[in-house]
Amino acid sequence: MRAEKCVILLSPALPIGMAANTAAVLSVTLGRLRPDMVGADVRDQEGGVHRGIITFPIPILAADEEQLRTLHRQAEVAGLTAVDFTDLSQGCRTYKEYIERMGRTPETALRYIGLALCGERKQVDHLTGSLPLLR
Repeated sequence: MRAEKCVILLSPALPIGMAANTAAVLSVTLGRLRPDMVGADVRDQEGGVHRGIITFPIPILAADEEQLRTLHRQAEVAGLTAVDFTDLSQGCRTYKEYIERMGRTPETALRYIGLALCGERKQVDHLTGSLPLLR
């Protein structure tokens, strides 16, 4: 089995609530795309069930808009799982609105505010190893 790694990259300019929302959306999508990363449910000493969580840590790193755009492109070329989140995504109230607005928007007009990357550890480290933790 190959060593896997996931990272979430967020714009450090995001207010804390928007950063938390962006990380949550990216995580849910990653979980849908990569259900193999989620471990089995576990039981505590009293027998209570605790749902499975990801089997390895996901660092949250800081990356500006241009870094996010570049990393998104590089991740796709490298064959990594890449989930982006943009200002357009953040501003939509329904998924229907998101679909409609995205269909009318060129990629160059999107402002990237978050990105999740997952795949072979060496590839993820190569792309993100120099980025700082989000603080």
